[in-house]
Amino acid sequence: MNTLDNYKAIADALATLLFPHVEVIIHELSSQTVVHIANNFSKRKLGDDSALDDLPQDIASLSNLGPYEKLNWNGQKLRSISSVLRNARGEAEFMMCVNMNFSVLEQARDALDALFQVSRLMPQPDALFKDDWQERINTFLHSWLGERQLSLSTLNIKHKRELVEALYAEGAFEGRSGADYVANVLNMGRATVYKYLKALRTEA
Repeated sequence: MNTLDNYKAIADALATLLFPHVEVIIHELSSQTVVHIANNFSKRKLGDDSALDDLPQDIASLSNLGPYEKLNWNGQKLRSISSVLRNARGEAEFMMCVNMNFSVLEQARDALDALFQVSRLMPQPDALFKDDWQERINTFLHSWLGERQLSLSTLNIKHKRELVEALYAEGAFEGRSGADYVANVLNMGRATVYKYLKALRTEA
């Protein structure tokens, strides 16, 4: 296998991993032509002129060029980076250009921005949420976790008991469904929560 075959394998691997958003083109510097294209979305062809006339004369001193932006034939923005590839003697033989279709990421960002527009949110209706015990439990629970730099997924038995005690002191179990809800949220058995509550009520 020659050097170019190795570079082609790398180009194919990158394009496969990041399909369909990345195209990889290999240019031969001596002939200034395209010698390999993986996931072709720029409509280039093998043998096309590489159009590398603007490269610095001392290309042997280069490693990577970019990242930089350019425009594809269909008007979509591409974010690109080019790497000079050398042979065993350190001579620049090829250039590999990785082109990422950045337009799809911009579209996703714009869609998320529109979805999360704060200006479109309305305050919770007081009449409907004035006694939202679940939200009060959630608010207290995540405040308690944040103060201790903990997360629900990493709580141990000791932490869970401390949290149940803190919720009890906050009045979270005054409603009929509070204990069941907390047991579900903390991934605990209902019997364990009721055991903790029984002990707390006895102490009181």
